[in-house]
Amino acid sequence: MADQTESSVVIDSAPGTVLDVIADFERYPQWAGAVKEATVLEEQADGRAARVQFTLDAGAVRDTYSLDYTWDFADDSTGQLSWQLGESGVMRTMDGSYRLASSGTGTKVTYTLAIDLRIPMLGMLRRKAEKTIIDTALTELKKRAEQR
Repeated sequence: MADQTESSVVIDSAPGTVLDVIADFERYPQWAGAVKEATVLEEQADGRAARVQFTLDAGAVRDTYSLDYTWDFADDSTGQLSWQLGESGVMRTMDGSYRLASSGTGTKVTYTLAIDLRIPMLGMLRRKAEKTIIDTALTELKKRAEQR
């Protein structure tokens, strides 16, 4: 991904627990504030989501979009989940990833994101929006995974 924003957090939960939270897309509306609905549209042969449709309401940005997922994880649940934008009314690009790595007794999660909207936006404002999205997502993921 070119021109992306990245941030990390350490979550006091095992990689398997964090991965389970990330992979449970249909529960995102319960803990990810801007996600109002999430539906798995396609699954891979192993049962993991291949395409997911989201309905987002982040105040100024409202959209229904789909993401196509690629899973690359070891048996210990460390690895990477990547996605690319499938369809969207507002975005041209929404590519990103979660990288999970063991960190002491917890998990270091690194989130990368690159967004390009159909409406013009200064690069500085776009990066600030990406940073806000990432920081919010990591905070919400941390809270959810540590409650398990």
